[in-house]
Amino acid sequence: MALRSGAALAIDLRGKSNMTNRGAGDSVPQIRLYREWLHRERGLTFPDYAAMWEWSRSDLAAFWLSVWDYHALESPTPPTVIIDGAMPDARWFAGVQVNYARQVFRHAGLADAAGQPAIIAEGESGQAIEWTWGQLRRRTASLALALRRGGIGRGDVVAAYLPNIPEAVVSMLACASLGAVWTMCSPDMGTPAVLDRLRQAAPKALIAIDGVFYGGRRMDRSATVEAIRRGLPTVESLFAIRTGHGAAHIPDSIDFDGAQSADDAGVAAFEPEWLPFDHPLWILYSSGTTGLPKAIVHGHGGIVISACVGNMHLDLGPSYSLNTVGEKFHWYSATGWVMWNIQVGGLLTGTTICLYDGSPKGAGGQSEWQPLWAFAARHGVTWFGAGAAFFASCRRAGLALNGIGDLKAIRALGSTGSPLTADVQDWGTAQFDAVGTPDIWWCNISGGTDIAAAFLSGNRELPPTPGRLQCRHLGASVEAWDEDGHALRGRVGELVCTRPFPSMPLFFWGDEDGSRYRSTYFDAWDGIWRHGDWLAVEADGSCVIAGRSDATINRHGLRMGTADIYAAVERLGSIADSLVIDLEDGAGDSKLFMFVVPGDGRVWGRELEAAVVAAIRDSLSPRFIPDAFIPAPAIPRTLSGKKQELPVKRLFQGWPAAKVIDPNVTENPGVIPWYIAQAEAWRERSGTADGKARGDIG
Repeated sequence: MALRSGAALAIDLRGKSNMTNRGAGDSVPQIRLYREWLHRERGLTFPDYAAMWEWSRSDLAAFWLSVWDYHALESPTPPTVIIDGAMPDARWFAGVQVNYARQVFRHAGLADAAGQPAIIAEGESGQAIEWTWGQLRRRTASLALALRRGGIGRGDVVAAYLPNIPEAVVSMLACASLGAVWTMCSPDMGTPAVLDRLRQAAPKALIAIDGVFYGGRRMDRSATVEAIRRGLPTVESLFAIRTGHGAAHIPDSIDFDGAQSADDAGVAAFEPEWLPFDHPLWILYSSGTTGLPKAIVHGHGGIVISACVGNMHLDLGPSYSLNTVGEKFHWYSATGWVMWNIQVGGLLTGTTICLYDGSPKGAGGQSEWQPLWAFAARHGVTWFGAGAAFFASCRRAGLALNGIGDLKAIRALGSTGSPLTADVQDWGTAQFDAVGTPDIWWCNISGGTDIAAAFLSGNRELPPTPGRLQCRHLGASVEAWDEDGHALRGRVGELVCTRPFPSMPLFFWGDEDGSRYRSTYFDAWDGIWRHGDWLAVEADGSCVIAGRSDATINRHGLRMGTADIYAAVERLGSIADSLVIDLEDGAGDSKLFMFVVPGDGRVWGRELEAAVVAAIRDSLSPRFIPDAFIPAPAIPRTLSGKKQELPVKRLFQGWPAAKVIDPNVTENPGVIPWYIAQAEAWRERSGTADGKARGDIG
């Protein structure tokens, strides 16, 4: 039985008007529908969004139960408590049973009856695919049963090496259906980086692709898949997707297409299993600055209920609802980025998702940076999201959107991954004004792999805020704190979350005593989540992200810790030491600098640079090849031997040296003046020497 009768679902189905051809701003915003429901069903009235947000973070039990009821989420057993305990040990909806895949497929009958697809997908080679909800459910059930026959059940890990294709969605849903734990790496990652991640999870099965088509080129991945399988001794079965791009057949593999193509009585009768609210759903990887990437585990219930709120902020409704008829949600992402999970989460609220597999830049020439826009025009995408760097690149390329097909269906633009500057956002608004969509809504979001959700998001009812995020996410008690734990307004501080949020990690895989989890988020203040971003909360409630406060690097949606880069580079005997920093360039992108100390008496030159570039490309991804190499006399380290990445980054951002680097705790203090001089010279060249840098909290 459902905990609630389904009032909100009925609202979605009836809609709020008789519209059949919805314009860019014609639909009733999802947050308004929820607010009206709160007034009608709970007797709650809020004068503005700020008051609604304050209630949502101060009365967590009432807020999150209202979300459950509003979205008519289902469980065969009632909750005994909504929230129990405090961070980092808070637990949600005790006694409840859920399943991510069940929530997806509850929309299948209504969506198919309305003729709205579940997935629209296209690859760079031009072949388009459209699946109904019934087809997606059948393929999921078929693959789930094949996995079950192979010995996969609750708690077993299934790993994937897949690009952004429908088969990746099927695979994730099949694992979720069985209670297996899903984890995935993108084929644009090098084999060492993939193994550093997947080995931690000790997967029992592997789903992989034999080749990809990217940037106008076919790329064989069959040998890579073999190397990954050899590096994962726990894998008992390998499901291979044959694309025609692979150079060789992968031996001892199960044909994926056959595994997902059964259509018999067993498939028709299959239903996803009911699971505890906090049963593990997937493992995502967020790299730190030392050691292996963190293997972050999220639960079914936390992801489902957080996505329900997140999709209200994104203003996504069911594609079969009269209010949001024909909704088509696209967010360009590689599969190793959490935005892939966010996009698939559109299915949780009945929205058609649109996947593009290929290079956003294209193969070059006159069509540079056009492919995603052309894809959106061909398929009538209504909601278009990408990394901030994508929009900045389109602007720099001089792209004119009014020459790339009919984009009038797009009603919303989303950005994340790095700060989106006001001038880039204004450029996009002007482009859509020329297309015929004035005052297009921008939904800039920030959250990340850590919570597989957003802490800061958009609200279509609020005024536009170019270069900023419109608001803090409902239910997220987010503040900017100074080093003494005081909340700031209009000044940059550490982004913290002071109360639990349902999609915070259950744990880190392999972190038996929870020590790594606690040290990652709760080392600064007891019981307070420190996210690792610089945040400013403005007087109107809008927010600015001023970059990372740690050394994690996000390059066009692919996130990597500096430890991964050092591991690749310092395997070379010709490099004695290295240090990398990622600096926002003020135009929505960033510059990656690498300081290198040659070894064995070598002198830095083209030969060494080529070797470092090759090492990064082969071990990680071409995305992490630095924009500039700087030969250095030494790398500053703490007395415990840690590289001082953040102090060096802050010097380049314009912080006073006395504030950020202490010679008394530096192993080699004599090198500090050299870095100060380098930072001053760079800021002089880049034009940031006369004003405060984005990361300055002074």
